[in-house]
Amino acid sequence: MSKKLKIFIMLISLSFSGFTQEKLTLKEAITIALQHNYDIKISKNQIDIAKNNANIGNAGMLPSITGNYTNGGSIQNTRQSPVTGPDRVITGAKSTNNSYGAELNWTIFDGFRMFANYDRLKELQKQGELNSRLTILTTVADVIAAYYDIVRQQQLVKAADSAMDVSVLRTNIAKTKLQLGRGSKLDVLTAQVDYNTDTSNYLQTKNALQIAKVRLNQLMVRDIGTTFSVADSIDVDKGILFSKMAEMAEKQNPDVQNAFINQRIASLNLKSIRGGRYPAVSLNSGYSRANSTSPTGFNQKFAANGFTYGVTASINLFNGFLQRQQERNAKIEIDNSILNLNKTRLDVNAQLLAAYENYSTYLDLIRLEQRNVDIAKQNLDITLAKYRLGSIAPLELREAQRNAIDAQNRFIEMQYQAKIAENTLKTISGSVDLLN
Repeated sequence: MSKKLKIFIMLISLSFSGFTQEKLTLKEAITIALQHNYDIKISKNQIDIAKNNANIGNAGMLPSITGNYTNGGSIQNTRQSPVTGPDRVITGAKSTNNSYGAELNWTIFDGFRMFANYDRLKELQKQGELNSRLTILTTVADVIAAYYDIVRQQQLVKAADSAMDVSVLRTNIAKTKLQLGRGSKLDVLTAQVDYNTDTSNYLQTKNALQIAKVRLNQLMVRDIGTTFSVADSIDVDKGILFSKMAEMAEKQNPDVQNAFINQRIASLNLKSIRGGRYPAVSLNSGYSRANSTSPTGFNQKFAANGFTYGVTASINLFNGFLQRQQERNAKIEIDNSILNLNKTRLDVNAQLLAAYENYSTYLDLIRLEQRNVDIAKQNLDITLAKYRLGSIAPLELREAQRNAIDAQNRFIEMQYQAKIAENTLKTISGSVDLLN
């Protein structure tokens, strides 16, 4: 390895990592995301809208009061011909009128529709809160996945760096053998080519690590160029039981809970529609004051004020069978909501079982790949010792090196995939630890 190349790689590493880096824990990453993530903020605003809508006024239980004011007039040319006497001609006769007042209307009974509407608004509020929780769970799951992706890439960078160390050692041995007359120029060139290949892999892995950090910074809504370091290992929860996850999913999965709410809303919609079969009773009252002038009228000035009151009752006798049609459609919507609930349960259980199968398989693969890493490392150490003695060809050393690299990379990948499967299980069951 040339001195210039070493300096170049060191500068690249420093430019990516910086001289000092913040140590970011998963708990801190989740906390920052919960405070600043845009999707979470938007979902909380949607909750506020749903809360504002869930009131008795919006359900139609409160009276409405309307104020009004009118002011106008006219200018006319008139001719009046009385039975006796001459015609009366008025040019530019100006009339004025103005009125103001307030009207109250209060529906006191509408076939229980207002109560059904109020219950529906409260269910919509619950649905908004549920959707917000779903957004939070999804965001936290994304943060966990992004965090451990960084851990994975960080481990892959270390593995790639170790591969470079072996290639440097191999190159130095090849050069020493050449100087002693026991090697060939071809071995030196082959070692340098393999070293360059390992260097390329190292730089690409380093780049993947930086991209993974950008993704996590994006989820936390902070400067995407912020540098930081993360934990050194991937800790997988190996004690998850499917029966427990399935039980929690039935109670906490947002999709299942959403389907429950939609079923209740469909039932309330039918109740509201059936209210059309009952009479509607309203109280009305008002106060008005009016003034007018008319030089051409019998009374040239007029003024009046006073209260009005009354009760209005109405009932739908026949509307072209629309009432029956709407009720039938509402019943079909209830059936659809039940079918959707059953389908959602089935889908969630299928997702949960698939995730658990992945989880169990990756746990087995972790144990297998851990043994492979140990075996491959021993094989590499033995092969390297033989290469120093000149008892094996460079190709055998490179093969042992590749086996060790591949085993290490597979072990890292299995750990990451097991963590993702664990994360998926907890997300589906609604049991993601929001504070980890």
